[in-house]
Amino acid sequence: MTTTALTQQVRVLAAPGDRHDEILTPAALDFVGRLVEAFEPRRRDLMKERRRQVLRLASGSPLDFPMVTSAVRDDPSWRVAPPAPGLTDRRVEITGPPDRRMAVNALNSGARVWMADFEDATAPLWDNIVSGQLNLLDAIERRIDFTTPGGKEYRLGDQLATIMVRPRGWHLEEEHLEFAGRPVPAALVDFGLYFFHCARRQIDAGYGPYFYLPKLENRYEARLWNDVFVLAQELLDISRGTIRATVLIETITAAFEMEEILYELREHSAGLNAGRWDYLFSLIKTFGHRTDFLLPDRAKVTMTAPFMRAYTELLVRTCHRRGAHAIGGMAAQVPGKDAAANEAAFAKVRLDKEREAEDGFDGSWVAHPALVPVCREVFDGVLGERPHQLDRTRDDVEVTPADLLSVRRISGPPTPEGIRTNVSVALRYYSAWLRGQGAVALDGLMEDAATAEIARVQIWQWLRHRVIDRETVTQLLDDEVAALGAEYPWAPVEDIRTLFERTAVTGELPLFFTPDAYSRHLVRRPEVRA
Repeated sequence: MTTTALTQQVRVLAAPGDRHDEILTPAALDFVGRLVEAFEPRRRDLMKERRRQVLRLASGSPLDFPMVTSAVRDDPSWRVAPPAPGLTDRRVEITGPPDRRMAVNALNSGARVWMADFEDATAPLWDNIVSGQLNLLDAIERRIDFTTPGGKEYRLGDQLATIMVRPRGWHLEEEHLEFAGRPVPAALVDFGLYFFHCARRQIDAGYGPYFYLPKLENRYEARLWNDVFVLAQELLDISRGTIRATVLIETITAAFEMEEILYELREHSAGLNAGRWDYLFSLIKTFGHRTDFLLPDRAKVTMTAPFMRAYTELLVRTCHRRGAHAIGGMAAQVPGKDAAANEAAFAKVRLDKEREAEDGFDGSWVAHPALVPVCREVFDGVLGERPHQLDRTRDDVEVTPADLLSVRRISGPPTPEGIRTNVSVALRYYSAWLRGQGAVALDGLMEDAATAEIARVQIWQWLRHRVIDRETVTQLLDDEVAALGAEYPWAPVEDIRTLFERTAVTGELPLFFTPDAYSRHLVRRPEVRA
């Protein structure tokens, strides 16, 4: 790594925490600073372009496959890089926050990949971010074993999942670090600290530094990530192309640029993933002003809906045409003590994974270790001894822009139960999130920030188009806040209520600001406002 002095230094604005000095070393902060110095101006320009795109689409400009990149789509010759060590077979992937217990359980789960999630499953308290980095370092060094005060032991086994890290998206900033008087992009914090401390260790272990990239909206944002990868490898004297990254297609605009995104990242690409709730959230955020994009209860918008089928089939065709893995969506069910309920939940997971495997996906996500055997069995039945099904190019699939936007075929008014569910889930998730928990089991499902986003933006959309009235929401809010306070007497119910009113009822605030900045209203995600 070059020793040329930076013109600015990364400053830590937070109080020191336990073992923080092992992650926030001068060399690591200097590395992050170099990335910020090189790429922050471009990131800010891209965030401005996001806002311009919102205005264009709101004014009636059509969303279509870009004409300017037709040559990329029409060229049959290019391919992404071959699968990296540990990423050839991805039939089951488990996701969750990088806390200590989750790390051990996920790595031991029998899944082929663990996505350590600094984004939707992690409330961005500073200690969560730094301790997550420590847990990853400890896991790679095999020193993460621990025993709870109750005597339960957590120990790493012999066969571990491959680690992939999901940093926060380009739109977020980390207010606890400052460079040149500005907060540091959260994406570069999460990526930079992990890469600096763990890239060489992972390579020495026979793997590599692997990532999931969230919330990309176009090819330019993918190009920015590729340039970050190139510089990061150069700075640490790591061979170009060692990094691999899977992009989550979870915004409606990215769905129209899947091939372009793969092309921009082709020397570092590990494929695409089909997100669900964030994709629906993006659809409403982008077209929520239009009555023909009015969605019914979120439980009714399944992956078999025509526009969702178009999205997933296009993703598989795009990936396999370019030699890239196509990874399916989340099974969020959490087993409980009710045997009958568990049986029904497992049956639902099985049907979902059967559809994905039959469509050509190479693997899929689960949120709980108990679902790993179900998902693995389904994909074993289709793959057999093969590591993937890249040979299924799905040339039979033809998807038009109208197919991706054909929401009208499932549109309809919400039910009273759907409205209540959205209010209840959003409030309970906000309660957990404000106390620093980003993934929480609610009503038998593992919910994260994506769930809260779709729940609150649906309330906003229904109110905007007057399919529900303010009085109904207020009454439900009164009931659910009272129930929450009775269940959790210590919960800051008035803060939670205010947060819901400002994110769902008025649409004044987005969800994604840091919990410990709530009282100061330091909003860092203005472009997601409904």
